[in-house]
Amino acid sequence: MERESFREQLLGVMEQKRHWAWPLFTSGQVMRELLHFHFEQEYETYVRDFPVLVGRVYVRCPIAEIRRSLAENLYEEETGGLVAGSPHPVLFLQYPRGLGMDLGRFEHIQLLPAAKRYRDFLDDSTQRFGWDIGAAVVTIFVEGSSDERAALNDKSSMKAAPLEQHPLVKHYGLSVDQLALTKAHRQVEGGHRAAAWKAILDHVVPMRRGAVVRALKDALDLWLDYRDAVAGVCGLTKNDVSVPVAEVA
Repeated sequence: MERESFREQLLGVMEQKRHWAWPLFTSGQVMRELLHFHFEQEYETYVRDFPVLVGRVYVRCPIAEIRRSLAENLYEEETGGLVAGSPHPVLFLQYPRGLGMDLGRFEHIQLLPAAKRYRDFLDDSTQRFGWDIGAAVVTIFVEGSSDERAALNDKSSMKAAPLEQHPLVKHYGLSVDQLALTKAHRQVEGGHRAAAWKAILDHVVPMRRGAVVRALKDALDLWLDYRDAVAGVCGLTKNDVSVPVAEVA
């Protein structure tokens, strides 16, 4: 597979990373008393252990240039020492804390079956598959969004809405002060996206490119099933959708 075809196929997968229920979350149509399911499943599925996923890829990667990028990513995620000032999983909990949720729930989360399948795939990708698949799944798919093409063209920052317009602030009354993780992501996302794509496009050998694309397609299918399950426990159906899909940083 040629490099440009590889790039376009990866972007094609990422452009499908949109879920029908997301507009309902971003427009405040999820009942407040059910919103905790979303945060709990996200936290248990990947947020809490994201530094671990990055660390596994770091250990298995044979290419020093990529390891250096992964090490920087890992350090920021685990400590917040470069930008955020606190570990990113800790900052994530500011969302439910600011909404008055019981944080004790986050100590004993039971994953939905579809969420467990997605998490198992993330574990397999970073422990059993090649470093290239692990890196692509973690740094391209998990960290990325359907706006990857814009991010690569350095246009994503132009689309970022004011923090006061963040759905959790606008519809649920979250204080802007509780958006530390959102602020950190906006500061580092450009560099992370560029580094992630450079690593994959420059260093995945041609004979492995097909396997990487297939892995991202598998990740997409499992992620969509996972998000279906979360939507279900939040009381949503496709009949509820009446606004266009929009990504929120």
